[in-house]
Amino acid sequence: MDQEQTGDLVFEAIAHAVAGNASEAATALMTIGQDADNSVMYGVCCAIAGAGTHALGLVYGDRAPKPGTSDMYVLQELVPGTAETDPPKAFAMRFLTAYANGDTDTCMALFSAALRSSDDEFVDSVCALLADVAGIYRLALDR
Repeated sequence: MDQEQTGDLVFEAIAHAVAGNASEAATALMTIGQDADNSVMYGVCCAIAGAGTHALGLVYGDRAPKPGTSDMYVLQELVPGTAETDPPKAFAMRFLTAYANGDTDTCMALFSAALRSSDDEFVDSVCALLADVAGIYRLALDR
């Protein structure tokens, strides 16, 4: 699968997730994952997080952190302890926050840690990232 096909499938996965079509979103991600190496999957996570960063900008508007300044997004757990009890959710929240802040070193470290987890937990982590981004887009669309 080439980059363009992968990009199209990522877009498709995001669109289906935003529309609430979880099975179609999962199918698009599964199609990517069947042929993807770690580098491609890192790119997929970055593409999803890039879409999430765009959605955060839509939600926060003028209050969104400005690139090139010391402004940044900050992670705040609404339910304390979620990050400790749900590693895939923790990955999703932390990866998106790091990506939105332009912290590529942290993105790579989080991705590497997810790769060292079980296969199921890695898949759950990527799916959690997609689900979080879809939720942010739905919030943006509702505004």
